[in-house]
Amino acid sequence: MKIYKLNCDINLSNLLLKLGVDKPGIEIMSKKKSGFLFYIKDINCGAANILKQDALSIGAELAVPMGVPNCKNKTFDAILICNKKQLETLAKKELSQPFKLKELANKLKEFINLPKFPVKIMGVINANEDSFFEGSRFQGTQAVKQIENMIGNGADIIDIGGVSSRPGSIYPGVDEELKRVTPIIDEIYKTKLYEKAVFSIDTFKAEVLEYALERGFKIANDITGLESDEYAKVVSKYNAKVIIMHKKGNPKDMQKNPFYENVILEVDEFFKDRIEKAKSFGIKDMVLDVGIGFGKRLEDNIALIKHMEHFLHFGYELLIGASRKSMIDMIMKKEGVSTHPGERLPGTLILHTEAVRNGASIVRCHDVKEHFQALKVFEAIRDFDV
Repeated sequence: MKIYKLNCDINLSNLLLKLGVDKPGIEIMSKKKSGFLFYIKDINCGAANILKQDALSIGAELAVPMGVPNCKNKTFDAILICNKKQLETLAKKELSQPFKLKELANKLKEFINLPKFPVKIMGVINANEDSFFEGSRFQGTQAVKQIENMIGNGADIIDIGGVSSRPGSIYPGVDEELKRVTPIIDEIYKTKLYEKAVFSIDTFKAEVLEYALERGFKIANDITGLESDEYAKVVSKYNAKVIIMHKKGNPKDMQKNPFYENVILEVDEFFKDRIEKAKSFGIKDMVLDVGIGFGKRLEDNIALIKHMEHFLHFGYELLIGASRKSMIDMIMKKEGVSTHPGERLPGTLILHTEAVRNGASIVRCHDVKEHFQALKVFEAIRDFDV
């Protein structure tokens, strides 16, 4: 039995129909107001019947397919509909129930008080010539000037990378990566720019990471999600923050027919494993990145943004990095319009604002000034309570 949190802003009627709920039940449940929706996968028939009765007794609902009361199948999927008070009650009540409902209760507890973090903007600087967006490529003094501009325009974090991880890219080797990033890192260190903003190094190589952390950088941005033990040792040695990103496959082939039975649950399981690994190395400070476009179909990317709040149950900041990515072009092609990266700023702002609405707090982007304005306007509207 597994569970994940759904965004409440969905077509609940359609979801209940897909689940196999009878039409009278759909009509009643789809009208109920709730602060929490949970999709429960493979719940035991006995557990489903107990949970349904307990939910109904406190005014909540458990939507189940037709046939659950008679146990036509051993397991079913179900949807729990409740408010915060009902969630708290169920999380306590199910602790004493059989059929692994105690396990479910402990999982529900993780969602009662999800953390909130201040929004931060991470500006992107690429010290290579093959990143997918030409406007992010800078070298030498030009890179330092762009960094200063980004800081002036509202960037809290600057992410420096020396190799492209776009689909189809090939890693050029650690020597070449160091050759590209060391001039920028040295200039940042010499001019003490690291005192004006937090610097992140976008690398999966321990040698490159250590070079940056020795010179004022504070964040390790790892697209392999802490795959390397040597990398983890360096993060721990410098007491750095690590960004754990999910990807499926390697940049060279990751977009060749990726497939997920359930992208939320698969990414969740990945984060669980890598968080445990990080802790085993003494790493305490982490950020989770769902890896938009890294071995994902369009529907996977949308699902991860839509239901991003689910991943807050781990208790760490969430990063969104969809800046000018091809998912925007995939959406627009359905309208008969093709776009190149330079034309995707409007779509980027929407994707990132929605991700922030759904729990992301670090926005990795190419266009700092535009994001600063968009997010400040968004926060003003979101926080208006009169």
